[in-house]
Parts: sequence; structure tokens; C-alpha cells
Amino acid sequence: MVAIFVRLMSVLLCSFGGYRIAVLLNENYILGHPQQVLAIIVGIILGILIGVVLGGMLGRFTANALGSLEASLSTVSSVDIVFGVAGLLVGLLVALFPSMALFRMGYPGYILSIILFVLCGFVGMRVAVLKRPELAGMFNLVGQGGSTGTPTARILDTSVIIDGRVVDIARCGFLEGTMLVPRFVLDELQSVADSGDTLKRSRGRRGLDVLNSLQRLGSVNVEITDQDFPEVLGVDGKLVALSKLTGMPLTTNDFNLNKVAEIQGVKILNINELAGALKPAVLPGEGMKVKIIREGKEPGQGVGYLDDGTMVVVERGKEKIGSVVTVVTTSVLQTPAGKMIFTQLPDGGEE
Repeated sequence: MVAIFVRLMSVLLCSFGGYRIAVLLNENYILGHPQQVLAIIVGIILGILIGVVLGGMLGRFTANALGSLEASLSTVSSVDIVFGVAGLLVGLLVALFPSMALFRMGYPGYILSIILFVLCGFVGMRVAVLKRPELAGMFNLVGQGGSTGTPTARILDTSVIIDGRVVDIARCGFLEGTMLVPRFVLDELQSVADSGDTLKRSRGRRGLDVLNSLQRLGSVNVEITDQDFPEVLGVDGKLVALSKLTGMPLTTNDFNLNKVAEIQGVKILNINELAGALKPAVLPGEGMKVKIIREGKEPGQGVGYLDDGTMVVVERGKEKIGSVVTVVTTSVLQTPAGKMIFTQLPDGGEE
């Protein structure tokens, strides 16, 4: 919509400019009388064509700039915006007094005044934002129990939305602030929900239900951004680009995305790592019961899962597939994808 509006305004301005140039040529008698009407028509047509081309470029630039501004503002608290505007106004007011003297210098004074206004406005805005806690305390704008920290904002990717545990974490009060969901992530969820594969379709619908549940929570604010990166291929690449642009941490359970983002200096919040940190420690030598459901990667291994989804690898457990067995822990491996417990069967382990 913004691009269309900019292009329309560009066409109108350029067509009017072509008309004025043709009239100016006619008034100076550069053209003969028979060609004057033709010159006006040609000027308007050329102006329209230039306006279409120029307006298309300006429209795309304006739309991308507004999208970047929207994504950036989502990371800034309303208090920072108020203080920033107040600092900007104070800076402009400070620049006004010396500019009144500079105006008397003529054209050079006008240029210096513009530079002074821009410089003082920027400095005033930055100082107000950086010194906000002190200024708020001076003017008693923050109560004794209030917090001067900015609300946390983070980007959610498809994997963490489908996972669903983010709702439980937010409901318990350990996660608050703004949850930013890019439009291309919603499109991916919609594509998965419309898949012909039953499992994928259920996962996509679960992700949409998770977003609805997040929106109903009072402790978080779910925002949808239209910021996109057409030059970047793949949703993962777009998520990394958006995180680098906004400075927001990226919340994901995707192991590969986790590694790629870390390489590019993007801060990652991994729900699997959080869940692993909260699980009770399993020490070597402890026993547990698990049902072996499939064969492992190595010869003779069996694999089972605890109730919380932790993978349990059982040495010599292939022959016990389908049985509930008592196993003894030998080692524990913690990875960003989750925790793996390696065990072995004692004698008489089948129950």
C-alpha cells in the first residue's frame, strides 16, 4: 500500500513537472506556436513515465525503510520513545538560538543552521535515552517499585512455536515482553497446516493453536511483523537477518539454525537447553525403568524414551524391543537438541 501511494504521488509530481517545463518553453518562445500544445502533451507523458519508474524505486525503498523502522520500534519501550522525543525537542530548542544569528549570514548560514539542528537534535535524543534511568529518578517518573529496564523482545521461529512449551514458560511468568513473529514464519506454519501429510498437518495446526494461546496471555505481547528479506533464501536465513537487524535474540529449537545463528553472532534462546537445565540430574549408576521401542544406531542397541521425551540408549537392548526393562545409567550427554542418557542392562533387567 505504501509503495502504491509513493508511486502515485511520484507520477502526479513528475507529470506536473513535465507540464511546467513545457509551459516554460512556450513562454520563452523556444517552440513555435503549432508545437506548443504538442510540447505540453509530450511533457506530461514523459513526466508520467518518469514518475512510474522513479516512484517504483522510491516506493520499494520507502516500504523497506518503514518495515525496518517497525521492527526496530518493537524492540524499544514506550518510555524510551517518550524520552527520545523529549530529548529531540530540547536539542532543537538549543539549536534555535544560535541559528537565529546564523540566518543573518545568508545562504552559508542556512546550511550551518541545518547542520546544527540535525546535530543538536540527535545528541539530545541519544542523551535522553542513555540517561533515562537517572532522568526518570530526578523527575520521579519511576516509582519505588518500578523497573527502569526495557521490556524484553524476542523472535519466535517455527520450531519453537510448534513445540508449544513457550506457552507454559510464559504462563509461569518466566517469559514476558514482546514475542515477534515474522509474516514469513506464519506463511510457513500455514503451509505446514495445509500439507497433505497427516503428521505435518497436525504439527502446523498445533503451531497456530500455540500462537492463539500466546495472544491470550496477559504477560506477553505477540506482534506480527511484515519485515521481509526478498534477497535472502529460506526462512532460517530470513530469521537470522531479522535478528541481526533488530538486535532481538532468536528463540528456536532447530539445532542447525542454532549453530548457523551462533556463527553469525546472533543471540539464541534454546528451549531444549532450558528444559535440559531444569531436568533432575541423572548420575551414573542410578537405575530407571524404560520401555525399549526401537533399534539404536549401533549394533545391539535399543532406544527408549522417558515421559519428558529424553532419549535413553540401552546397550544390548535390541533383543528387549517392546519390553519394559530396568537399566543402569552409564553416562549422560547434554546437547542443544536435548539430553541423551546411555544405559546398560543388568542381569534380569526385564520386568
